[in-house]
Amino acid sequence: MPIDVKWVFKLKLKPDGPVAKHKAMLVAKGFLQQQGIDYIEVFAPVARMETVRLVTAVASSKGWKMSQMDVKSAFLNDPLEEEVYIVQPPEFEKEGRKHLVYRLRKALYGLKQAPRAWNKLIDAVLAKLGFVKCTVEFGVYVKRTSHANTLIVCLYVDDLIITGVWKKKLKSLKGE
Repeated sequence: MPIDVKWVFKLKLKPDGPVAKHKAMLVAKGFLQQQGIDYIEVFAPVARMETVRLVTAVASSKGWKMSQMDVKSAFLNDPLEEEVYIVQPPEFEKEGRKHLVYRLRKALYGLKQAPRAWNKLIDAVLAKLGFVKCTVEFGVYVKRTSHANTLIVCLYVDDLIITGVWKKKLKSLKGE
């Protein structure tokens, strides 16, 4: 059964009031998805707030630089494992082909499995970069080559907190 979609429109305003830009986002109505048919797994581990506070305290006490990143299109670039079909977006239906549906290859906002797909992708990227996932806190990744070269990444959905001793690598990690 194809999942219905809708357009979400937002106005981004400048601090003094006028419109800065118009944004449009295609969103899946994920509440229509059925477990076992449209998705299997939705769980995506994140760092607990206590852990984020602990990492922040350690970084502060050691004088490490901290950086925060919000991945803007996190859920739009992640490959899907399941076969997910959506109806044609409103105002973009093809004449004479309105009965056809689209198969999604990548996640879309609103899908129940979108956070899980993003987590699998960022997990693979961090592993490729040499990070090791913490065994007790699955939203924390550590890269250590020596005591003087340590990086810690806390993952919370699509936000990353990065800190560590390795100042040069801290900056390049953000680009990677």
